[in-house]
Amino acid sequence: MVMLGVSNSFSCAKKTGIKKGDDGCIVNGVNICNTGPARITINLGNEQQTMQSFGASDCWTTKFIGKWNDVTKKNQIADYLFSMEADQQGNPKGIGLTLWRFNIGAGSYEQGSDSGIPDEFRREECFLDANNNYNWNKQAGQQWFLSAAKARGVKDFLAFSVSPPVQFTQNNKAYGLANSHLNLTESKKNAFADFLVSVLKHFKSSSTPFNYLSPFNEPQWNWGENPSQEGTGATNAEIADFIRLLGPKMKAAGLATTICLGEANQWNSLDANNSDGRGDQLNQFFNKSSANYIGDVPSMEHLLSAHSYFTTCPGTDLISYRQHAADKQKTIDPSLHLWQSEFGILGDICGQLNGYPKNTGIDYGLYVAKVIHHDLTVANVTSWQWWLAVDTYNYSDGLVYINDPSGGYDLNSMKTNGLVSDSKQLWCLGNYSRFIRPGMIRINAALSDVTDPVLATGTQMVSAYKDPASKQLVIVLINMSTESKQYTVDPGGSQLAGNTFDVYTTTVLKNLKKSTTPIGTITLEPRSVTTLTAHYQ
Repeated sequence: MVMLGVSNSFSCAKKTGIKKGDDGCIVNGVNICNTGPARITINLGNEQQTMQSFGASDCWTTKFIGKWNDVTKKNQIADYLFSMEADQQGNPKGIGLTLWRFNIGAGSYEQGSDSGIPDEFRREECFLDANNNYNWNKQAGQQWFLSAAKARGVKDFLAFSVSPPVQFTQNNKAYGLANSHLNLTESKKNAFADFLVSVLKHFKSSSTPFNYLSPFNEPQWNWGENPSQEGTGATNAEIADFIRLLGPKMKAAGLATTICLGEANQWNSLDANNSDGRGDQLNQFFNKSSANYIGDVPSMEHLLSAHSYFTTCPGTDLISYRQHAADKQKTIDPSLHLWQSEFGILGDICGQLNGYPKNTGIDYGLYVAKVIHHDLTVANVTSWQWWLAVDTYNYSDGLVYINDPSGGYDLNSMKTNGLVSDSKQLWCLGNYSRFIRPGMIRINAALSDVTDPVLATGTQMVSAYKDPASKQLVIVLINMSTESKQYTVDPGGSQLAGNTFDVYTTTVLKNLKKSTTPIGTITLEPRSVTTLTAHYQ
């Protein structure tokens, strides 16, 4: 079957003017002659990547919120993020995340104002003190959310470090040297590796052992130029050197945890931008002829991760950055997995959206869905993860939001209590995370009326997934238009049980609202994300 629309190879040429097909019906990728409902075509046999997880991180708020006395509010936050339950009408209570990221703090919190990090919320505790004593009661608020995630069915836990403990760094700070280099004293490399192993060993004996360890985060930035949070730069050579030290230590400790490398600041750091030794990471780390090759290091997970910031607009960029990374991955090692491991709405988005001030409406949810769609269908990521799961700021990069008891942004008040609210960012992510479960396989899908992938970024998009064991089919559709759209579904020769779909819709007024519809009458509401589920035979 020839598939148009969503595929593994997109044309990234910029469209100019009106272009008609030979039959005069296709104008800029849109079929203008078809007056009936357009068609969604699913190809169950055309398999792409196998999905692993959808996740989010516990930065920077859960250290306080996890220690709130009001357990009802804490449980509401956890339900929003992790719950797979539904109300009596079948409407989901949460978005069913399957991976939770735990930040291993570097000790800036204990330093207080001497940390050089002005915002107390952005300072983090450390399990290890300067006298080499461990206190596993530290990061208690974050540990509450680990347990809450586990209780709601989360199975994948990832521990990530953004800085060595302050007593191991060159400047005794949890932020970097304002240059490309790793803020780690040479004589403390073994100590840092041993610290990470000790953290993993401790949690191995708990109810929430870590499946993954990510020891570096966005090493491409010159952390420390304007200190505002923990973080350090690092060159590819410095990363490879440390990984070669860390991996054998993890194996010797009998840990099942694997190292997830990457967390690149944006997609093009995987295939380009190596002028200062911090880019071209696919080639640097996984080309066997590279001096920085680490593919054979014990305890290495066979993947590389990047962040989707600053590569999302215009539509040509949204596609091309991901296509270039995917093409490079296929050239270097087709078996290597790619992850998108951190995203939130930051800064100016082509003059259309902005991180500041806080916006939680459907325009922002649709933007998130569009980024997820392209990370899944162009970069072919197997895991997609969000940055701030719980946000206390007047900013748009959260899923669940906290305001102070009066509705404002008094951070000091929010340490002990606050108002909990959701967002369209949360629910539009849920159109994917709640239904695309670990082990599902992405399959090709296409829209008959939108065949130009660049045009699709502003109109309609589709992706589809199957579970071969349970025979479940999941289709996710995005309608960027202010008008409704009607479709029929062609399941590619397969029969759908009952010839109906369960439908979960997120709009300006709905949050994964459940309904049912025959396969012949799929209606996408204006400005919506819609998930269809059914079983195939």
